[in-house]
Amino acid sequence: MKNKQASEIFREFLKKGNNRITPERFEILDAALEFDGHFSADDLFIAMKNNNSRVSRATVYNTLELLTQAELLSVRNFGYKVNRYESAFKRQNHYHLVCIDCGRIVEFTEAKLENISEEISTKLGFEASSHSFNIFARCNKKTNCPYYDRKHNS
Repeated sequence: MKNKQASEIFREFLKKGNNRITPERFEILDAALEFDGHFSADDLFIAMKNNNSRVSRATVYNTLELLTQAELLSVRNFGYKVNRYESAFKRQNHYHLVCIDCGRIVEFTEAKLENISEEISTKLGFEASSHSFNIFARCNKKTNCPYYDRKHNS
């Protein structure tokens, strides 16, 4: 267990839900929190297998669901019918710009969006608890988008 605080949060979550506390689940927690960027369940499974893990694909999928429920991971859907995960543990609120051609994801922060979320919630009689914001666009330079060359050199 590399991240002691996250491990304790997860252990308490598992206890409260009467879920089994297994070493494999904590191995997945560590791998997920260490993964650089956004990942699918299969991305994480393959990375763990490449590091000689013996965790099954089903255990990865099931544990990612539990980690999301425990609010240690956030699940995102950027299209392509694949859920992507990212660490939610001690992360600053951020937003995503997604290229609809190559799938590249750029994270950014913007204070105005934080304020808009609060303003709209209050205006409509709600209390904001969280929000997400994605912009779907196209890379505007061929050096940024591997898809650009295929599309413009056909």
